[in-house]
Amino acid sequence: MYADREPIIAARQQTLKAPINCTGVGLHSGLPVAMTMRPAPVNTGIVFRRVDLLRGGATEAQATVPARWDAVVDTRLCTVVANATGATVGTVEHVMSALRGCGIDNLVIDLDGAEVPIMDGSAAPFVFLIECAGIAQQDAARRVIRVLRPVSVVEGEKVATLTPASGSSFAFEIDFASAAVRRQEGFVRLEAESFKDEVAEARTFGFLQEVDMLRRAGLARGGSMDNAIVIDGDRILNEGGLRFDDEFVRHKILDAVGDLYMAGHAIIGHYSGIRSGHALNNKLLHALFADASAYEIVEEVDAAFVPASWERPRLVATA
Repeated sequence: MYADREPIIAARQQTLKAPINCTGVGLHSGLPVAMTMRPAPVNTGIVFRRVDLLRGGATEAQATVPARWDAVVDTRLCTVVANATGATVGTVEHVMSALRGCGIDNLVIDLDGAEVPIMDGSAAPFVFLIECAGIAQQDAARRVIRVLRPVSVVEGEKVATLTPASGSSFAFEIDFASAAVRRQEGFVRLEAESFKDEVAEARTFGFLQEVDMLRRAGLARGGSMDNAIVIDGDRILNEGGLRFDDEFVRHKILDAVGDLYMAGHAIIGHYSGIRSGHALNNKLLHALFADASAYEIVEEVDAAFVPASWERPRLVATA
């Protein structure tokens, strides 16, 4: 079947077939925000565009904020990115996680405020929007980042590590004093269906006793039981309880998927997090890119053009 065909074919970059929009509230600002996801040309990557700033007279450059690891300026309970002129976009991790899980390489995300809407606190609404808009393949090879040797960052009991692997996988471990959470471990191989089924619906969570402190710090002003799991001591306050018995660790994986997609390309390797969060995940990317021997950028193989019986590398190097 493949005798007259080179079996290694690069996967294609992907964007949306059509624009699609939603409205919601910012988790930390508490302000209403409208968002539109728009198809983008090859090699655009994921970028945010503050249309409210454009209406106020800003240029395209001043209003455009890259979803990139070196643009991260704040990691207190969410990931915030900024451009050189100071325009910011916050709480980007859930939509970034959905884009990674659905295989979207290029997208312009218009916002009329400084924060991505929290929706229900998970990535599932963004996956739904992507599926409604449809996914379009583009005429360019998809590039990915392959981890070549272990990279790790440690802060006390918190650890985040990337190690070489043939695909993308995520493992996480959490441990809380609350009996509602306790110690949980999770693992997922990152493929479109596994992300949607195992990760996307897991919601963010917080403790009731921390709400006043967070709001005094200007955070969580839009938080409610409509967009977060709220824990009071050893009780879950949300009507209906949890979506998964281990929803907490699944959400930590969801966050890590989004944080690591800030690398600019999908990462081929295994991520392991122990009590990690947005700050340590970003430090992990800084550590990875600080060592040129720890990674390489290559073209991803399209598995549809590779015989299942053929022992082959999963990636081909680019020139």
